[in-house]
Amino acid sequence: MAAAAPSPDPLDVAAEATRGLRGLSTELTARLPRLLEAMRSLGTGPDAHTVLDRIVRTAAELVGARRAAIGVHHSDGDAAAGQGLADVVTYGVTEADRERCAELLADARRTGKSSATKPSATKPSAAEPPGPSQPRGSPQPSGSYLTVPLRVGEEIFGMLCLAEKRDGGPFTDSDRHLVEVLATEAGIAIGHTRVQGATRQRERWIEGSVAVTQAVLSGGAGDGPAVVAEKARELADAAVGIVLLPEDGGDGLKAVAVAADERSGLLGAVLPARSPAVPRLLAGQPVLIEDPAADPLLGTGVPGRYGPSMMVPLSSGDRVLGVLATARERDADPFTATERTLAAQFAAQAAVALVLAEAQRDRERLAVLEERDRIARDLHDLVVQRLFATGMLLESAERQSDAPEVRERIERAVEELGATVQEVRTAIFALQQTPPETPPGLRGRVLREVRAAAVPLGFQPSLTFLGPVDDLVVSVTGAHLVAALRESLSNAFRHARAERIEVVVDTTARLADGRPAVRLTVADDGVGVPADGRRSGLANLERRAEALGGSSTFGPGLGEDGRGTTVAWEAPLPSEDS
Repeated sequence: MAAAAPSPDPLDVAAEATRGLRGLSTELTARLPRLLEAMRSLGTGPDAHTVLDRIVRTAAELVGARRAAIGVHHSDGDAAAGQGLADVVTYGVTEADRERCAELLADARRTGKSSATKPSATKPSAAEPPGPSQPRGSPQPSGSYLTVPLRVGEEIFGMLCLAEKRDGGPFTDSDRHLVEVLATEAGIAIGHTRVQGATRQRERWIEGSVAVTQAVLSGGAGDGPAVVAEKARELADAAVGIVLLPEDGGDGLKAVAVAADERSGLLGAVLPARSPAVPRLLAGQPVLIEDPAADPLLGTGVPGRYGPSMMVPLSSGDRVLGVLATARERDADPFTATERTLAAQFAAQAAVALVLAEAQRDRERLAVLEERDRIARDLHDLVVQRLFATGMLLESAERQSDAPEVRERIERAVEELGATVQEVRTAIFALQQTPPETPPGLRGRVLREVRAAAVPLGFQPSLTFLGPVDDLVVSVTGAHLVAALRESLSNAFRHARAERIEVVVDTTARLADGRPAVRLTVADDGVGVPADGRRSGLANLERRAEALGGSSTFGPGLGEDGRGTTVAWEAPLPSEDS
């Protein structure tokens, strides 16, 4: 932002203005010290309203006016702000007189020059205090008036209106000269105040952008929209801040984060695609709305209990991530052009932060996947190979042993090693799984069912895959197999009271007629199938298998003496000739 041009010294301004007063009445010359003292005290207010209040009081006291008012126009001439006054500051005027003051000041604005009117014959006496405001249609107070424009550089930002001299006479040329000099200094003072206010406002938005960037990058993309909504609400002095993102499976915008005292009906609300505002926002154009309840841009997507609203796109380059919306209370001041510009800059910075957070999350996830892939390779290349080597040594020792007991124990150890190898391979497969958003194959769906069953069972069933499961099992057969697995695990949990369950998915199996098949085996060590118990679950398994041309049987389980149940469900695989 370019440095502001240095303002003239107030004393130089006063000296230049008073050169034109030479030769005037001694009365005017006598009042110059009071004018200089008034000018000295004008620019010491902490904010614009305080400075304006000091100006209106000083002007009234300087020329002996009973009443005075300053009407201030919107600082940026914003069309959205309407043609009315942004603020009216009065002295000696009741609230009921404010409307009349606003009318006089609006009329004076059109000329931009100082003007004075003489009191009419119907004016109140000088000794009488100003009367109360007259109702509409009744005669207005008829005292003298003096209006002087207030300028910041060449811009007229307001009008100073003085009414009804205490001595009952008209405002003189001396009065007008004094007030014009005071108005010149007032313009400089209010110009300083406006620059300082604009600087503080920009600093707040810049600091807010920095805070949002830091918060989003430290907290991750998941918390980003909520951080952006809360900070935007604070910076815009709004009642609500909302972040809307493109709707999943739709063309509208959905509120994913809301910062407001009352969230009911906002979080999850959808701005429909039929709203004319949506294509404008997705094209990167801001939307300013005076009344969300009546404006046709919104349609029915956003509640209308708020007042002036501002919607700016969250854009990063050519990509529109979503929309940042802020709304003030009904009857609140509209958003100015400066506020819209600052909000657009804030939204652009917030969008960059969200993109960076998303990239950071992707990098972290990629690092986790790479580490899991490394662990899977180590398990396969080191652990599985060592287990195979150990198994081969044991098989060699079994052949060389003459003791039946030793051979039996070695054989059992070899079987345990084989089962361990299958479990390690299952763990390797789990480590190599694709991200959750990628639809898993049959292996992934089976693994998901087994993991889900571990919660109600209280332990993790073992799982073994034999053969290229994902390559051989077609989708329809795979869907029935997963359903059969779910039914079998549910039976084991609800009825069997098992402590051990083994699941095997084997694509090397054969049906009784020799056709290649996929066989699902679920074995447990539970109580078994009662002779007179309900068998609706087993019947369901049989129907699923028969619908595919297969079969489903059950037999002894894993416990001692065959305690428990083993369910064998199988269905044919596509033949090589089909």
